[in-house]
Amino acid sequence: MDFERFTDLNEHIEDNATNNLRPKTFDDYIGQEKLKQAMKLYIKAAKLRDEPVDHILLYGPPGLGKTSLAYVVANEMNKNIKITSGPVLEKSGDLASILTSLEDGDILFIDEIHRLNTSVEEILYPAMEDGEIDILIGKGHAAKSIRIELPRFTLIGATTNAGKLSKPLRDRFGVTHRMDMYTTKELEHIIKRSASIFEIEYEQDAIESMARRSRGTPRLANRLLKRARDYATINGNGKIDAKSVSGILNMLEIDEFGLDSMDRSILIKIIENYNGGPVGLETLAILLGEDKRTVEEVYEPYLISQGLIKRTHRGRMVTDKAYIHLGLKEKP
Repeated sequence: MDFERFTDLNEHIEDNATNNLRPKTFDDYIGQEKLKQAMKLYIKAAKLRDEPVDHILLYGPPGLGKTSLAYVVANEMNKNIKITSGPVLEKSGDLASILTSLEDGDILFIDEIHRLNTSVEEILYPAMEDGEIDILIGKGHAAKSIRIELPRFTLIGATTNAGKLSKPLRDRFGVTHRMDMYTTKELEHIIKRSASIFEIEYEQDAIESMARRSRGTPRLANRLLKRARDYATINGNGKIDAKSVSGILNMLEIDEFGLDSMDRSILIKIIENYNGGPVGLETLAILLGEDKRTVEEVYEPYLISQGLIKRTHRGRMVTDKAYIHLGLKEKP
């Protein structure tokens, strides 16, 4: 598809104002209570020992606050943070350059770490385990390897698909945590906090309505808040009320489940073309004009989490719940 969905949870479509919403401390960070308690313990212990926090792997769907949590860890440790991503690190030298620029105790955050290529990943092994890397200088017979000792650091890796991480890389993380989807109440608190930062007036029922449509993710909740503010500014008195939220949801074609037109199109295409399934991932990708990774990592997770699609050994199937939601006669 050559357009950006409102419900696309990739971070690249966010604006600079989003950085103002990032929590600075664990007290500001709403949700993920079990993870927060564990991280507070690890950080307190590391500080007492005057050591960096152990390497951390965070996994779960996009938009749940993995990057924000990395910033919080850096702030709580009072250390610098450097941000990069797997696809950006094309050569081993790219990663080596970042590693050698770190200062003692710094945090290195690698998003989409499952997309590191093998040569880059192998640089991480000795860096994480022994605090050193080997760099090849020169070419051909004149080439020689130089071992460089690195400052102590903490790697925080983030992935939407932990199953695609190689076992050698996964085993080198001392701390591994799954990020959970947020409850509606947690999203209400997040939206209220963001509204306070942006100095937006609102009514409680409007907050509840936005939280229910935010697909369990703070990123989408904050995005919806900003668009509702736009609608209220132009079509109201600037205060976000139920009418403003209803208006912007209708404009964005987001229904009461938080599904957008693309979500509904996926369900309808499977029903119309394959009688509700099963349909294989590759066939579904061709039907949608997308690559398999996009279907599996972007489109499917929310539909599966809501019980609208299920994966079977024979392929994807639309559930009875989806038929009811779409107002269609159920598959016989």
